[in-house]
Amino acid sequence: MSLAFPLAPEPEFEDHEAGRLLFAGPVDFIKGVVAMSGLPSADRLEVCFAGRSNVGKSSLINALTGRKSLARASNTPGRTQEINYFALGDNRYLVDLPGYGYAEAPVAIVAKWQALLKSYLAGRQTLRRAFVLVDTRHGVKAVDEEILTLLDRSAVTFQVVMTKADKVSRAERDQAIAQVQGALVKHPAAYNELVVTSSETGDGIETLRAIIATLV
Repeated sequence: MSLAFPLAPEPEFEDHEAGRLLFAGPVDFIKGVVAMSGLPSADRLEVCFAGRSNVGKSSLINALTGRKSLARASNTPGRTQEINYFALGDNRYLVDLPGYGYAEAPVAIVAKWQALLKSYLAGRQTLRRAFVLVDTRHGVKAVDEEILTLLDRSAVTFQVVMTKADKVSRAERDQAIAQVQGALVKHPAAYNELVVTSSETGDGIETLRAIIATLV
């Protein structure tokens, strides 16, 4: 397996504890934003979650926060067109971006969302990292490449989080990891560690919590 983009290591005790405490504390929905003018004050560090429709983003956010319905999953791709802000304790925002790559949303809505996304990524100085979710069953697809390139152009550091790892065999998982590693080589904004997760089994959840808690 390539040395580029290795799997994130298990967190040290202090980092693990920081993650546990952060996500055990209050997590509150602040607002849904449909225009840049609606963004909350940029008074704290924030991280955002992006992923194509049905990648398991809502399930991952719910697993991270230990709340079953904090982020609402939709069976209709493209239904949610808002940037959803959550307060993570007193000094973090967790930002849930709408799913991309949907075929059922009207063209005008897709264009409006893409414009908002570009403005958000380029203009949010407090955004420390974007977590891009990739389905372990499928790897990086062409629609993912679009968002990764946008993040490169916006100079936003992004880290790939592979979801639904429990849905594949170990061999399929390793193959998917290798595919993702190969795809990331050409993206300068990619952070050099992958996180492999399962919202069902909890794999990788504590690691991701620790990463978010220790960002500065």
